Amino acid sequence: MSSPTISFAILAVALTLVMGSGAPRAEAARAFFVFGDSLVDSGNNNYLLTSARADSPPYGIDYPTHRATGRFSNGLNIPDLISQEIGSEPTLPYLSPELNGEKLLVGANFASAGIGILNDTGIQFANIIRITQQLQYFQAYQRRVSALIGPQQTQRLVNGALVLITLGGNDYVNNYFLTPVTARRLQYSLPSFSRYLISEYRKILMRLYDLGCRRVLVTGTGPLGCVPAELATRSRNGQCAEEPQRAAEIFNPLLIQMIKGLNQQIGSNVFIAANANEMQKNFVNNPQAFGFVTSKVACCGQGPYNGVGLCTRASNLCPNRNIYAFWDPFHPTERANKFIVQTISTGSDKYMYPMNLSTIMALDSVL
Repeated sequence: MSSPTISFAILAVALTLVMGSGAPRAEAARAFFVFGDSLVDSGNNNYLLTSARADSPPYGIDYPTHRATGRFSNGLNIPDLISQEIGSEPTLPYLSPELNGEKLLVGANFASAGIGILNDTGIQFANIIRITQQLQYFQAYQRRVSALIGPQQTQRLVNGALVLITLGGNDYVNNYFLTPVTARRLQYSLPSFSRYLISEYRKILMRLYDLGCRRVLVTGTGPLGCVPAELATRSRNGQCAEEPQRAAEIFNPLLIQMIKGLNQQIGSNVFIAANANEMQKNFVNNPQAFGFVTSKVACCGQGPYNGVGLCTRASNLCPNRNIYAFWDPFHPTERANKFIVQTISTGSDKYMYPMNLSTIMALDSVL
């Protein structure tokens, strides 16, 4: 599906797969729900006592308001850009006091920086919204909406929504690889740990299905060994750190395999896998082809590759964020996020399985 033009034959086959499966109707701008970690957190951690936050400058320097919002970006993050793709307003953080009334019908962002698939991931960040709590908040959200528009309309809204979930990276960098010796490393080899993560991720996805979600974009991990933080601490001669990168190479294919089996079990393409490792490797391996001067050095940070510590007012700060692939030691710039979302929208099955977002939107618009 690399071409945004969908042939009649492909459309017919895809329609056959989704007819009768409770697939959503796109009668208006659909609701959008977001779950996951800092790659998709739009500000929930602003309301928590945690060190995992992005609510002070220079975060948000290129956001429309030029203020830090809690997004781990210089500007827009991936959920913002997907909202644009589906013709919706940006979703508000679930903990925002502004999320009430009609704004609830746009959807909500439940993501929280620092969390993982596992509940023991990110314990150093203390008060964060672990995925089990995010799902509980989603249930509470549905009760709030039901009081507003009734249970039947709430079910239609949730069934017709687009969902994004991004988990897994922290389970490696902030758990398995956090120190040279960790409890999880003593317990599991890297392949075994990856299989364990996938088995736990599957339970989370099934819970989303049980809560009414019928179109779920599930991202894998990016190239973990190639982010500036890993280059600064584990790299040899500026090459991607071997072990974290091997983790990404193991995790993403396992995720796609798991989602294939899950969809077969359900009998519908509810879950869509996004191979974030392959997407980001394009601009990591060949930054100049995408207009970046570097994919190794973060725009904001300090130490080797600007990959040490946090991005703060005291950090080195590049004058032109558009020519850097990474904003801080872990997170892409807004411009890099645009390439990621473009691939989510129109990418081939090398990146998106079993279909891309443009195909989803076209299918759902005719149902």
